[in-house]
Amino acid sequence: MSPQQMEGFFSSRMQDQFLYVSGIKNISAKNIQGLTLLKLSFYENTDMAEASAQVALQVNRAMKFFPPGALPPQVVRFDASSLPVGQLVLSSESRSLKEIYDMASTLVRPMFSSVAGLSAPPPFGANSRTITINVDPNKLRSYNLTPDEVVAALAKFNVMSPSGNLRLDNTMFVTTINSLIKNVDDFGNIPVVTKNGIPIYVKDVARIADGSDVTVSYALINGRRSVYIPAVKTADASTWDVVKNLKKKLPEIQSLLPEDVHVSYAFDQSVAVMNAVESLMHEGGLGALLTGLMVLLFLRDWRSSLIVMVTIPVSVLIGVLLLTLFGQTINIMTLSGLALAIGILVDQATVTIESIHQHQEKGKSKRQAVFDACQEIAIPLLLILFCILAVFAPSFLMEGIPRAMFLPLSLAIGLTMIASYFMAQTVVPILANWLLNDHLQPDHGKPSFFDRVKTQYIHQLHRLMRFKKTVIGVYLVVTIALVAGAFMLIGKDMMPKVNNGQFQLRIKEPDGTRLERTEEKVKQVLQVIDSTVNHQVAISSTFVGMVPSSYGVSNLYVFNTGTHEAVIQVNLQHGYKMNTDELKDALRKNINYKLPGLRLNFEPIDMTEKIMSQGAATPIEVRIAGKDMDEMKEYADKVVDRLQSIPYLRDVQIAQPLKLPTIAISVDRLKASQLGLEMNDIARSVTASTSSSRFTQKIQWLDEHNTYTYQVQVQVPEYVMNTMDELREIPLVAGQRTPTLGDIATFSTAYVPGEYDRQGPRRYLTVMANIHQKDLGSATDAVQQALSKLEKPPRGVLVELKGMSSLLVETLNSLQTGLLFAVLVIFLLLAANYQSLKLSLTALITIPSVILGSLVLLLLTGSTLNLQSYMGMIMSTGVSVANAILIVSNAENLRLVVRDAESAVLQSAGTRLRPILMTSLAMIAGMIPMALGTGDAGEQAAPLGRAVIGGLFASTFAALFILPLVFTWLKERAGFSSPSLLPQTRVKESPELQQETL
Repeated sequence: MSPQQMEGFFSSRMQDQFLYVSGIKNISAKNIQGLTLLKLSFYENTDMAEASAQVALQVNRAMKFFPPGALPPQVVRFDASSLPVGQLVLSSESRSLKEIYDMASTLVRPMFSSVAGLSAPPPFGANSRTITINVDPNKLRSYNLTPDEVVAALAKFNVMSPSGNLRLDNTMFVTTINSLIKNVDDFGNIPVVTKNGIPIYVKDVARIADGSDVTVSYALINGRRSVYIPAVKTADASTWDVVKNLKKKLPEIQSLLPEDVHVSYAFDQSVAVMNAVESLMHEGGLGALLTGLMVLLFLRDWRSSLIVMVTIPVSVLIGVLLLTLFGQTINIMTLSGLALAIGILVDQATVTIESIHQHQEKGKSKRQAVFDACQEIAIPLLLILFCILAVFAPSFLMEGIPRAMFLPLSLAIGLTMIASYFMAQTVVPILANWLLNDHLQPDHGKPSFFDRVKTQYIHQLHRLMRFKKTVIGVYLVVTIALVAGAFMLIGKDMMPKVNNGQFQLRIKEPDGTRLERTEEKVKQVLQVIDSTVNHQVAISSTFVGMVPSSYGVSNLYVFNTGTHEAVIQVNLQHGYKMNTDELKDALRKNINYKLPGLRLNFEPIDMTEKIMSQGAATPIEVRIAGKDMDEMKEYADKVVDRLQSIPYLRDVQIAQPLKLPTIAISVDRLKASQLGLEMNDIARSVTASTSSSRFTQKIQWLDEHNTYTYQVQVQVPEYVMNTMDELREIPLVAGQRTPTLGDIATFSTAYVPGEYDRQGPRRYLTVMANIHQKDLGSATDAVQQALSKLEKPPRGVLVELKGMSSLLVETLNSLQTGLLFAVLVIFLLLAANYQSLKLSLTALITIPSVILGSLVLLLLTGSTLNLQSYMGMIMSTGVSVANAILIVSNAENLRLVVRDAESAVLQSAGTRLRPILMTSLAMIAGMIPMALGTGDAGEQAAPLGRAVIGGLFASTFAALFILPLVFTWLKERAGFSSPSLLPQTRVKESPELQQETL
């Protein structure tokens, strides 16, 4: 059926029925020749089991309105992460594609069910095995036969009949009848008609072959025709586990196949995943080592450094265990969280060790110092833990892609931090009792380097106190202004761009180009690709043409609108270094030079990109929706012209084929009626001649060797039905050479849309574009400005920006809201703890510097503001507040004793200088390997590390120099009575505090 008929008879009907299903967010449909593909999206928290049952119920009802002969729809529960993780390729030097395809379907595909988490789409590269009855039109005319008579004869003499039983004496026999043809050649012996006592057999007018259905596609592996099965993992399965278990099955699969058929696994996505995992593990381990060295540098005590280092692996292991209990897997996001947490883990243990050292320097015994230190810091560390956890609380309120990406990282950090807190309060004190020296006496000789730094720091801070209001005002104005400016300048993306050595290219010949011509162009394109990358192609996989209508579900993985399209996947050699954007631009130029007029566009191939794109072929998509196709086409052309004027947009084109050549056969119903013809008979004859009888008459043959059934279909060979004269000469009346189709019909050539896409009540066209060396945020702004300059669309035409652009806006808004919510939660936590709004505001004064530091370092390193860098920025916010708490808590306690805000904060800042510098520099050192981005996953995780380093560097400066000024300003006239309802004896019973003030 034509795309328009598919839309009218199937798409519209099912859309109406699906409106009864609860929880549906939107319904979109794609309609091409012989296929309707509907996508139902549901709101968050919808019970998908209930929704699936309702969808199946409505499908059953909609089927009652389908045209006769229509196949039942397939309902597939599909998730954005249900993507191919590789291809199982079957090849042979001696076997035909038909044989390989049949082995793939009957022997290899059933083995997929034995691999947990692996689904089994039908094979790609050929069509299903079919018994073809290739009739000769000339012989049919000589016998005054029509193709439909051959179909009727086959259906009459090849029927399925039930077996019976015959009971003779003591034995019960099964009775069978040869109603089914056993051997393929025997189809030729079926009589079509008998004339003058002489039978005319099928073999007299047709050639019988054990072949395949009408070819509409080919799969090329390295330019040669092959067959492959995409290995598709389920949504909740681990990529590594699925691929590992499938590879274990390869020897068993190979044993099922003949020796001359070879099976291999190609386009292994687990390699990129495992390389990324190993890279992050390496960066995390190196970061832990650098963190330990930084602690050793400050404490100058290998025992203390060892205690701190021991807490890192133990906390990480506990965090991994807890992640497993929460149903998470080890992936890029959880590993990024663990790598990010390593620097923060040190904070808890370091503060504990540093506090123990300070108490020992006051002359206390080791056990007493450990006890007093842990008692003193238990509440501040718990508050710090709550503040760090608070910055990730918004991840539980997010929806869609941001939640899926942000929640695993948040859980990884949060669970590991909880483990770290308990380690700092239990394991660290025990190890300190075992390993630390009994007494640390203060050195009364020559001041150490750090003592000189501390003295100079307090001196400079004391000088700034005279200009505190001016400094604070300048800090706030300058910081906020720079943050606003940096936010305007920095690029914005969903995820960092990754050069993983793979790319996917879609090429389009003029609409309606034959499959063989498209295949020829594909081979030329492969040659251009190979020469452009200096023969560094490891493997290429191409799907040319459209998915056979018998396997409509395969369009979930490869969707082509006709035989004029092909999708090429290329995997480059591992050692080949290149810039992806530059390589794509070079390919565009080289392909257009050798093959002018060939349309092409690059599509996502990386699993993360595919998940983030949510099915969009390009990052920029403009949807023009309406009811009148001509109006939509006219306005879409204007959009294309406008977008082509933006210099960094590439591959700007309308996605749908709009000029598909058709031959319109207009039957004169009056002539047909006068000749005693019915439209159904005419249609069946034309279908059998131009396509096959596959969908008009169900005839099956059982292969007793492999116990599979195959379709039997009548068709006119393509090389015979290749002129308009052959079309006109199709006979219509059984037993008569005339009338023919040309006697009752006229023929005209027209160009119509080859695809009708619909969402809700409107059809739509999509203008798509790729981006060259520009961030998605800037491109989105440019496209929105370009659209605003166009004339107002006609009434009923709606223009929307879709693709990853709309997702970017939604995600950034969600993250910004999350950051503000996190700050609010921290403020409430601090207010509850301090019972003072002024102290809470003081602790938050470092947050603007965090944002500024992160943005500045991202700008300096050429990174963009994306999910990863946003996570780093949010993480830095929690750590900056932790540093502020160390100063504010101690300063307020001292203020209540010394009765002077400035003296209290100067002493507190001096006391907390070393732990703040140590924890901040240790975390910065731990983030350096990640920020350098040297590993295979480096480009993806580097912005996270850079945002953390920039935020920590700036916030440490603000905590040491700005926060004391704010504390003095806000608390210099404050009272000294504690707002707490507890008895005010805690301060008086703290002799160490009193000793510090002397």
